[in-house]
Amino acid sequence: MITRRKTRQIRLGGVEIGGDAPLTVQSMTKTDTRDVQATLLEIWALEAAGCDIVRCAVPVREAAEKLGEIKRQIRIPLVADIHFNYKLALIALEQGVDGLRLNPGNIGGKPFVQEVVNVAKEKQIPVRIGVNAGSLEKDLLAKYSGPTPEGMVESALRHIRILEDCGYQAMKISLKASDPRMMIEAYRMLADQVDYPFHLGVTEAGTPGVGTIKSAVGLGALLSEGIGDTIRVSLSADPTEEVRVGIDILKSLGLRKGGLTFVSCPSCGRADVDLVKLAKEVEDEFRGLNEEIHIAVMGCEVNGPGEARAADIGVAGGRGIGLIFKNGEVIRKVAEKDIVKAMREEVDRFVAERKAARATAPADD
Repeated sequence: MITRRKTRQIRLGGVEIGGDAPLTVQSMTKTDTRDVQATLLEIWALEAAGCDIVRCAVPVREAAEKLGEIKRQIRIPLVADIHFNYKLALIALEQGVDGLRLNPGNIGGKPFVQEVVNVAKEKQIPVRIGVNAGSLEKDLLAKYSGPTPEGMVESALRHIRILEDCGYQAMKISLKASDPRMMIEAYRMLADQVDYPFHLGVTEAGTPGVGTIKSAVGLGALLSEGIGDTIRVSLSADPTEEVRVGIDILKSLGLRKGGLTFVSCPSCGRADVDLVKLAKEVEDEFRGLNEEIHIAVMGCEVNGPGEARAADIGVAGGRGIGLIFKNGEVIRKVAEKDIVKAMREEVDRFVAERKAARATAPADD
């Protein structure tokens, strides 16, 4: 059982972050925010993938002015990513965004920060302070001889104090680095000094292969210690892949329920079917399934039947055949070439039966 770090709670639109709120998964659009249609298509795909919060880059005024149009056509909270120009933050706030990502120390001085804070406070819009090891202040790089966890924490505390001095505490903090060890240590250090919620991420993690590993190591280590309230997996890939990996990380630690749980054995010399090919085909078949269901693909008679029985729908391979399990019982025996088709039929039937049962169940008093 993971005991969550105690933090204050903030709200982005209809989503609570921190305190006892469920952990959330975020992503960021990769489109030019000025292209409203392209940005909307990406956000709609993220929503379908289970994303809880989305962030858009706002590098210029024209991008800031499109946020309202985007906001009106999506269902999840929208965060504006601002750097250097406080006026872009003011425009974003007027456009109705649910959150800001900015660093108070680099938008032009305290009077400008106060101006942004006044509007954010009026609209009850939280701010994420985003410290990145790759863009630490020059004096901190000199002080610590390069990027270090200590320098990241000192940078975060500087920005936090600016907002606190302006009378605003509706914030969350991120301390991102491409080195998982550095970000883990930075978050641990800051966790002992503030009670603000944390946004976790290994930045510039890489392509899906190495990036998934680095993110799972960095985020998993902190989440297992109860540190973290919302996460983003940063991959050089379609943003829906970031969401899928993020959800899987949370589910692997028991911090999120629902959706597809897919397990498959690694295969070995005992396997009587082409397990690697079969597992990939089954995973691809159900990749877009947002129903809460446990699917297992197993390759032999040693662990296969046990794991398949533990799933809602499972298959245990034999010589040229597959035994299809449903709720722990063998219900079909099919040829190897027909396994994926049979799995689809049984999953669809399972989902339909469950929906019908829920529809006819008596309502709670």
